[in-house]
Amino acid sequence: MLVITRREGEEVVIGDPSSPIGVVRIVAIKGDRVRVAFDFPRTVEVHRREVADQILANGGEQANGDGRDIIGSIRPATEGG
Repeated sequence: MLVITRREGEEVVIGDPSSPIGVVRIVAIKGDRVRVAFDFPRTVEVHRREVADQILANGGEQANGDGRDIIGSIRPATEGG
């Protein structure tokens, strides 16, 4: 495991810097909460640990009951919070 220190607004590039797989950015730090933005192609799955565990517990099934492969929703980031 790689552990690094980043400040608000700083980024981590994943993969070859000339053609990265994605970028992780520290958006905001407030108290003990850190907002992190992930900029990856939609073909790359990114899950919170509890969601990944739920997917594994369901035998890899991500469907939410209506046939769509969605758990949760993606909302656009808003400026300042």
